[in-house]
Amino acid sequence: MSKRFKLYNVNIKYIRNLHNVDDNVPSVSPQIGKQSRPFLGIVVLVNGSKFCIPFTSNSGKKNKNFESMRENITFRKICDKNGKVLAALNLNNMIPVRDEYVTEIDLKIHPKDSQELIRWKKLCIKELDWCQSNQAEIERLANELYRIYTSDEPFGKRKICLNFPALEKECNKAKKI
Repeated sequence: MSKRFKLYNVNIKYIRNLHNVDDNVPSVSPQIGKQSRPFLGIVVLVNGSKFCIPFTSNSGKKNKNFESMRENITFRKICDKNGKVLAALNLNNMIPVRDEYVTEIDLKIHPKDSQELIRWKKLCIKELDWCQSNQAEIERLANELYRIYTSDEPFGKRKICLNFPALEKECNKAKKI
């Protein structure tokens, strides 16, 4: 059994390095106003390497209502106990990471936390609880997606996935950030 999932933030400079290898890595560029967008996700073991599967928020999406989006091997909805969609996992955007590129998010509520931060932490806790309840399925999907992507078999969603092998190569050669 794997360790229980935790929520991590990925180093922005590392994300930029990966973006230089694959344009489809979600941008954190200040030139397009994305520098404050964190890359948050859970870390899974895929083909012997650690990968971070990013969360995507259900708020502020143009023309995207998560309720109506269909789940598949690249996309899973994160729901609360009542079935309300809180966020989603974009398995197609999972990136290889090393321990020095990720920082665990402190979800403990502290007396000095603002109300906004408390709301955000509570939402993250709900999302993480869902992921932990579905951990075996998430790990299975991530490994299956990687296997299919790196095989020669036809796969229509390959074009929306990051180039996992190229990013792994960059991860393995990248210097400490």
